[in-house]
Amino acid sequence: MSTTVFERARIVDPSRGMDEVGSVIVDGRKIVAAGKAALNQGAPDGAALIDCAGKVIIPGLVDGRVFIGEPGGEHRETIASASVAAAAGGITSIVMMPDTDPVIDNVALVEFVLRTAKDTAVVNIFPAAAITKGLDGREMTEFGLLREAGAVAFTDGRHTISSALVMRRALTYARDFGATIVHETQDADLASSGVMNEGLYASWLGLSGIPREAESIPLERDLALARLTRGSYHAAKISTAIAAGSVARAKADGANVTSGVSIHNLSLNENDVGEYRTFFRLTPPLRAEEDRLAMIEAVRDGTVDIIVSSHDPQDVDTKRLPFADAAAGAIGLETLLGAALRLYHNGDVPLPRLIETLSTAPARLFGLPGGTLKPGAIADLALVDLDEPWIVSESGIRSRSKNTCFEGARLQGKVLQTLVAGRTVFSA
Repeated sequence: MSTTVFERARIVDPSRGMDEVGSVIVDGRKIVAAGKAALNQGAPDGAALIDCAGKVIIPGLVDGRVFIGEPGGEHRETIASASVAAAAGGITSIVMMPDTDPVIDNVALVEFVLRTAKDTAVVNIFPAAAITKGLDGREMTEFGLLREAGAVAFTDGRHTISSALVMRRALTYARDFGATIVHETQDADLASSGVMNEGLYASWLGLSGIPREAESIPLERDLALARLTRGSYHAAKISTAIAAGSVARAKADGANVTSGVSIHNLSLNENDVGEYRTFFRLTPPLRAEEDRLAMIEAVRDGTVDIIVSSHDPQDVDTKRLPFADAAAGAIGLETLLGAALRLYHNGDVPLPRLIETLSTAPARLFGLPGGTLKPGAIADLALVDLDEPWIVSESGIRSRSKNTCFEGARLQGKVLQTLVAGRTVFSA
């Protein structure tokens, strides 16, 4: 592989606290130099030169929560199609959820994902294995064998484990194997038949609501168990001011706790549901504006560690239904960075902090390579024009499913080129 020099770029590398104009030199699969000092090194003989004046180079994004149909739901999304969509969004690594058919709850399925990704994907795919067999919340999977096979974390995906005993055991065993328990909390009884955030707007629409306490009550239980077991716990998708406060207190107590938020709960609120727009039926649901603002503050102050796309492809048959009958979920790989940059452009979150939550922090959380531009690191990076406007259109979506919350949205900030291990996997 040849040498490429990206010249005069603004380099944002949270792993080194770097935000400066300089050069990035990529030789083969690795980064040789990145920063202001690299400007003085000159270009090696025969190197390809790319003038990046006015553009930004960031570590490739690491998306910590991605649902993919394969195996069993290839009509919604394959590992290959998800990887192409990810590359277009500047994402170089994906943590894949175990909600497949069959469930990723045994070594053979972990190996299937890794083998398929190696053969068909253009970005890095890292499988997360199920905490419980069949995602049924009762019998635990073989953590040690799954970890050895390549599972980077343990989660029951969309499902919330109701048993405190099972969660305690999971946190204990995961601790012994150096793994993290990733859990999405929604109390099934409190949520009941709810389909959107509980409040005045749901009443106007005549829809059953999901109270904020449905998220915070099981979360409080999990945080108490994390303190008890000293296990590593990650709250997958929090969406309320109450939940953010709970996580902040647990961190202050010294618990080994992290949290994530979906880009949808940072960018949208319950009013976006409009007149029963099913693409906006999500889990957790879009909340009130005050909760959205609380989540932005939680990103800014470090209560929330990572931002995820929560990419969840659904086909026409499951979305073109009455709102209460439609499947929950939206795609998000291609719009993750563009939507997140809204927080930068309006002054809510500084760019280095934003990139940290999208790249450096998730790589660190899941123990993955990437999330850095330091010399010697694998060359996973993205070249971005922060100011280029673009409109999200169904025809331009690379995912097999088109259920985006941002159709027709005007975004500012476009990925121009994505490199994975020094190889260009996307070019605008």
